[in-house]
Amino acid sequence: MESEPSTEQKRRLGPYAHAPRLPEGDEVDLRHLGAGEWIELEIGPGPKAGFLLERAAAAPEALLVGLEIRRKWATVGDERLAKHGFGKHARVFCEDARIALPRLRPDGGVRRVFLHFPDPWWKKRHQKRLVMGDVFLTEVARLLQPGGELYIQTDVEERAELYAKVVGECDAFVPAGDVEGSPVVVANPYGARSPREHRAIADGLPVHRMTWRRR
Repeated sequence: MESEPSTEQKRRLGPYAHAPRLPEGDEVDLRHLGAGEWIELEIGPGPKAGFLLERAAAAPEALLVGLEIRRKWATVGDERLAKHGFGKHARVFCEDARIALPRLRPDGGVRRVFLHFPDPWWKKRHQKRLVMGDVFLTEVARLLQPGGELYIQTDVEERAELYAKVVGECDAFVPAGDVEGSPVVVANPYGARSPREHRAIADGLPVHRMTWRRR
């Protein structure tokens, strides 16, 4: 049994030392993290897990799992879901998606993956921090069931163009937008919005939404 952190350890780690983490081990079975008829995964739920909260209400049959790298945001989001009565089928774990995704199982076990307004870094030296990359797409392709959805949205046009190009070059995905051959969708079809999407709409900013399906 692991010992409790000392007072000094707690002081250094801060009030979120016990942020929820995925189980230890090389492989983590998503089906064991909660109840649900199918699994949906969000990368980077943010400070309030707003999308997961709304999605949990809209799709109570789904098991929703969020991966959030910030300890405070993961803790607050997970507690917020539990407070609203969704704790059995909606969770947020403090994990770096680039490290966590390769551990997740089962292959082909996820129905949807959401990526809302990712990558808020602009300078070239920050490019290595981008979520969207080869590892991300490879692991998402592995986890998605045939016909499963990858949904990405951003309010930055040049990032939307970048994501469309990167995903479009991956043979595992086919565009599933409003027009055949394009990933672009005008409306959010999931009955849930992230806090940033709410803000963008309130401010009159365009939101670029894209959907692909697992080949």
